[in-house]
Formats: sequence, structure tokens, C-alpha cells
Amino acid sequence: MTRLPRVVIAAAASGQGKTTVAVGIMAALRRRGLAVAPAKVGPDYIDPGYHALATGRPGRNLDPWLTSPEQIAPLLLHGARTPYTADLSVIEGVMGLYDGQMGTDGFASTAHVATLTDSPVLLVIDISSAARTIAASVHGLASYDPSVRVAGVVLNKAGSARHAAEVRRAVEATGLPVLGVLPRDAGVSVPSRHLGLVPAAERDEAAAGLDRLAGQIAEHLDLDAVLDLARTAPDLADEPWTPPVVHRTTPPRVVAVAGGQAFTFRYAETDELLRAAGCEPVVFDPATDTSLPQGTSGLYLGGGFPEAHAPALTRNTPLLAELRDAVASGMPTVAECAGLLYLAEALDDHPMVGALPAAAAMHPRLTLGYRTAVLPVDGMLGAAATAVHAHEFHRTRTTPPTAGPGAWLVDGAPVGFALDPAGTGRPTVHASYLHVHWAGNPSLATSFADAVHAYEPVTTGARPSDDHAPVAAHPATTADAVDPLDHHGDAELRGTGRTLVDLAVNVRVPVPPVWLSDRIAACTTRLAAYPDVSQARTAIARRHGVPETMVLPTSGAAEAFTLIARAVPGRHPLVVHPQFTEPEAALRRVGRVPERHLLHGDTGFVLDPALVDPNADLVLLGNPTNPTGVLHPRASLESLLGPGRTVVVDEAFIDAVPGELDSLISAQMPGLLVLRSLTKTWGLAGLRAGYVVGDPDLIALLAQHQPPWSVSTPAAVVMSATATRSALEQADDLARKATSDRAYLVRGLQERGLRPVDGVAPFVLVEGPSGAREALRDNGFAVRRGDTFPGLNAAWIRIAVRDTTTTDAFLTALDDVLAHTAASAPELAR
Repeated sequence: MTRLPRVVIAAAASGQGKTTVAVGIMAALRRRGLAVAPAKVGPDYIDPGYHALATGRPGRNLDPWLTSPEQIAPLLLHGARTPYTADLSVIEGVMGLYDGQMGTDGFASTAHVATLTDSPVLLVIDISSAARTIAASVHGLASYDPSVRVAGVVLNKAGSARHAAEVRRAVEATGLPVLGVLPRDAGVSVPSRHLGLVPAAERDEAAAGLDRLAGQIAEHLDLDAVLDLARTAPDLADEPWTPPVVHRTTPPRVVAVAGGQAFTFRYAETDELLRAAGCEPVVFDPATDTSLPQGTSGLYLGGGFPEAHAPALTRNTPLLAELRDAVASGMPTVAECAGLLYLAEALDDHPMVGALPAAAAMHPRLTLGYRTAVLPVDGMLGAAATAVHAHEFHRTRTTPPTAGPGAWLVDGAPVGFALDPAGTGRPTVHASYLHVHWAGNPSLATSFADAVHAYEPVTTGARPSDDHAPVAAHPATTADAVDPLDHHGDAELRGTGRTLVDLAVNVRVPVPPVWLSDRIAACTTRLAAYPDVSQARTAIARRHGVPETMVLPTSGAAEAFTLIARAVPGRHPLVVHPQFTEPEAALRRVGRVPERHLLHGDTGFVLDPALVDPNADLVLLGNPTNPTGVLHPRASLESLLGPGRTVVVDEAFIDAVPGELDSLISAQMPGLLVLRSLTKTWGLAGLRAGYVVGDPDLIALLAQHQPPWSVSTPAAVVMSATATRSALEQADDLARKATSDRAYLVRGLQERGLRPVDGVAPFVLVEGPSGAREALRDNGFAVRRGDTFPGLNAAWIRIAVRDTTTTDAFLTALDDVLAHTAASAPELAR
């Protein structure tokens, strides 16, 4: 059984205000520090965009027609577990409470989903044109179907306090509580477009409007009562949905996914299914990016409003040409609705990609409805006769409406385009107006991924892709010639001539979470003012339970090491190696040559404090240590402290340890400085955000040497945002996931006879056969070389922990490396 507090926000009809209330509740609860998992009943794509903006999590769609009734509760639980466990779920309904698929007695209605998920319903009722009659409507909605549990009411658009009181009395007489009353001017006015609301991604003012809405909802609704209502939901017996994992022997292949303001619609599970099938979705913006992501082997062009951005799409001629060549070369391409329009020759007379023999234009009639579709021929999405449920929603037409055998057969007639421009013998372009929820049809994702992995460009006048050209042995990277102390993981990805799977850089997520990106984007309106880190300092101090005098925000850990090298006294600095090389590099840049205390593999790289030179008066080390991953016990490091000595501990990876065990941050830190980095967990290497916590006298000394305004406004915003309780809970969830993924990688290495260092960090250090790093590069994987870390040699490599699908592909490549090594030097293949 799974515990998930949840509530469905429903209404008597469309236009009653359920989106305003649902999004406002999500945002207000998030402001309280709660993690809210959003969901939307039906196929709608626009409301989930606002849900994501409000909660910082992907908006999820619950549609029994597009998936199946049996999948609804599992998909809800999956959304509540991904990317981290939520405190509750808020589910926005569709149309009126009992309105579903026509002719089916309410199939796929809000009431249907509420029943499938056993969720209480909170009714939103527009009372602007009635008073006591509202109670009759509420009573009818609550009693119409006994299996639907209407548990509360929100009154919207009250004309006056007297009006609200009259309606409240009447409704509460039915036995239902009124949880809030919104006046006419509450909420936000979301601009409309010909297909509904304007997507959140297109509204620069959306974040500010959302903050205003959250405040109004908190003022006018009883949020505690909403939470109590959600907690009445019984436990669910279902297991969370998980995408079926396809184990492949090749590295993940890049699927370029259209995004930006013109392409805002796709189901969140699409990306998850592609990753599980061995692909890496990479979002590009057709309006602004002049080339496809490096290494692209497939295209997914989803829904959106390209007609609203046609001039910008047309002006981006380099990308149009590259896309046209890519499609012509046989690159597997799926285009749904907006993607179909973009691939056409023109859209309302604006030139587009020109990959389809058709032109598109706006039409006065809206096309809307569920469809049953069948693949007419074998293709990259599956075998002929594969049937799916789909949804169609557009106000454009193409001339002609179809070509080839058609992408689908609907009622026996072909619709859309199935083309084989490279003459491969089967369609490689699948373009239609239909949107398909791949979670209900996971075989589509598997078949598409198969086509992506099999793709080799066919030269038919198109430019050949360097990413798929034969590659000889990789040249040495330019970093091989630099000072080893200045070599970092990103150098492993340069000078290869092709895309490598990145297991060299320890940034743990490819992009920041949506909620954090939103906070960063919102602060850009304040960039004209000089940065102020006072709120960040307060947030960090509160997060660690220390006085603000013990906190110094910095421009990443690198600035902190520079400040320490310049400001902290010590005639005999000492660096414990192997560890991150920047502390020693910073000391050397100011003319201070430190002593090196080397730890050894035969003792597991574990520190014995008694062996550290007693004359060292400035000791620097990492915990957990990069690159070994070893977590030294707190007591062991505290024993290094003493009169006349400053100890500096780099805890850049401690937030990858569940519970941050053995951190040295405390309310009393005499002679101690602890460095933290926010770039690894939150995907912010390009922003530079970190801080130092420690002895107030030492913190003041560092501050005297810090340049004015070295910490930017976005970095300060990140420091505050990631210090909240919900952010810390998310970080801990990510740490637990990383721990599991690390154990999986370690087992794989051990099964191959290797002996990885026993550690806890989101990377693994292992000694391999000679030339393993170079051979892995030839097999498509970049790992961090070990010989630039003092105390290690070229046999050592550091491997970043990734998801199990990526790890499986890496281990397959490693098998090939070990097999070749065993053939030439069996004694090295241990």
C-alpha cells in the first residue's frame, strides 16, 4: 500500500476557475515548503505547463483513454515519486465533473479519474450569476454518482461579502464545507489563444503572476483544510508506473526534442521512455538554436504553436537547412501536430523546413477529439496494424492532407505523412496531427529507439553527419599538455571529433530542476542592480543552524580556495592527496608550495590523522574525497584540529550522502572552515554558487579579501532557493537515488574482476588495465583520467555515477576493453 495525500479540483463546467484554483493551491502549498505533485485529467497540454511552473515538477496527464484505466493510479504514483517524493498530489480536472468521452457515460471524465484514484473532490463553483441556487447545483453534483466523493467547495467570483455569505450558508446546509471564497478580482487573467490558454513558457510575466496568485489563494482559501481533505484519501494498492528498460550494448543516442516557446507540448513520460530505451533526449529551440544538438540521431517534434512564432522559425535558416538534410538522410523523425506544421514547406506563407510535400495554413474550423489510429505499414513506430488511442486538437489544415501510406489509418482512411526520403525501404518520417501518449503505448518508444540506434545517414545530397562518420583513434586532448593540477573532467570531452557519453564530469543532473530554473529566470529583472547576498547568507545560516557571522557566500568553491590561499595564514600548508587539485593549485598561484600527504590504495585511501605532519598549520582535504569517494569519519577529521592550525574541509559532495553524514558543520567551528558547492547536485556548473561555513574570525578574514559583488544575483537566488526544506528533501532523495545507482555500478565493476575503491560519492575510482581510458573513449565513453591527481597513476580512472541504463551501456563497452586487454596482456585484466 502506498500513502499519497491527494485531492481533485473539479467544477460544474469549463470556465468556472478550476485552473486558477488548482494552480494557486499548488503554488501556495509550495510556498509553504511542501513538495506538490501536479496532475491534469485529460489530454490537455497547456495547464500542465502552469502546473510545472507552480510546483517545479513536470506536469502529468491522467487520461484513461490515451493510456488505460489500469494505468491511472500507477501514473499518478509515478508523478508523485519523480523526480523525488512529493508530500501530496493536486489533480486538476477537465471540463465539468462528469464530462468525458462522448457516448461513453463519462469515460475519462474528472469523476472517472477521481474514482480510479479514490481521491476526494474539491468543487470550484462560479457564483457570479446566482446565489442560493448554487447550493442546488452543488447538491446535484455531489449526489449524482455515489462513487464520487465530493468533500468540499470553493466559491469563485463572489460579488460582495454579503453575496458570499448567502451562498456559503446555502451550500453548507447541504453538508459540504466551504473551504474558501474568491472575490471577482482574485486569480490571474491568463491570455487566451485560438486553442485555449497561452502556454506558461510564452509568458514572461507568468512567474510574477503565479506569485501573486499564490498569495491570493493563501489569503482566501483555508489551505490547512485543503491539506486535511487531501489526507483523507486512502492508501493506494497500486505500484508506481515505471518505463520498461531496454538493455542495449551501445551508448545512448541523442534524440533532438523540439522545445522553446513554439514547441511546449509533450507528455513528460515521453522523455522518460526514450531514456529507458537507451536514448538521451536533448531539447533544442527551433526559433533560436542554429544547429541540432551534437550527435543527434533522431528527431521528436511535439506540439505547440508554431503559427504564433512562424517569423522567428523562418528566420532561422541554418537550422531549417540542417533539419531538411537530416530528414533527407533517413534520420528517424516523429512529428506530432506542431511538428507536422514545422516540417511542411510553408505555414501561412512562412517558409518552414520543407521536408514534407505539403503547405499548412490556419482554418476557421477547430478539429478536436479522441481518435483510434492504426499503423498502415511496418515502420519505425512498430509493425503494421499496431493500434493506439490518440487525441487531435488543431485549427490548421495541410494541403495535401496526406502522402505515402499515411502516418495512421483513422476509420480506415490515411492521415498524415509516412515518408522514406532516403530510400531505406521503410518510412523514416512519421508526421501527423495526432498526439499519442507513449506511456499507454510503450512499444512505440522502443521501436523508435531501435530505429535511432540503427540510424546511419544515407547520403542523398544531404550533408554527412560527422557524428556518425568512421572515427580513428582519438587524438590526445589539449588538456594533456597543461599542468596536471589544472586538468578537470570537462577536458575529457574535448578534441574527440564526436559526442562521448560523459562519465568524466561530476555534475549530477544535465539541467537544473524546473522550479530552480524558474527562480533564476525570475531574478533577471533585477540584474541592473548590484548583487545583495544578505538574504542568501541568512538562508544558509538558517539551513545549517549557525550564526550569519559564520557564513560567506562565494562564487563557487573555486573562489573560496583562492580566498583561503590569499587570506588564511600558515607557514606550512599541507594538502591531503589524492584529492581535488584546485586547493593546491590556488596555493601555488600565490607562491605557497604545500606539503603533500599521500594516502594509498592498499589502505583504501583512508586517512590516519596521526600520520599527518604535526608542523602543518593549514591542512586542506576533501570529505567525501574527490576522486576516491572515501568519506572520512567526523571524529577522525576533528582530531586534526588544534591550536595554531586551520583545517579546511571541502564538502562539495557531502549532499550526495543521504543525511549528509559526517559533515563538520556545527554551531562551534574554531579553526575550521567547511566549503560547500551547489553546482553538482543542482546542475549549475555554469553559474558558480557555493559558500564557506566556519570560524567567524576566519570568515571575516576571507571576506576582507573577497572582491566586491563577486557573487552574482542569480547565484544568491540559488543559495536561498536550495536552502529551503523542500529543496533539502529533494537533494536527499537524489542522494538516495545516487547511492543506489553507485552500488549498481560498483557491482558491475566487481563482477568484471575490478576492485573499485570503497566510497560514498557520486563517482567511483577504480584501477584498470593500462590504456583503459583511451580505449573507453574509442568505445564512446569519457571517464576522468587519474594520473593528474597526485598519488595516482594512469591506470586509475574515475567514473561518474549515472542511471542504470547508462551504466549498462558503459559496462558493455568496458567488457570490450577488458577483452582486448586480456588478449594482449592477460595479467592486467584483473
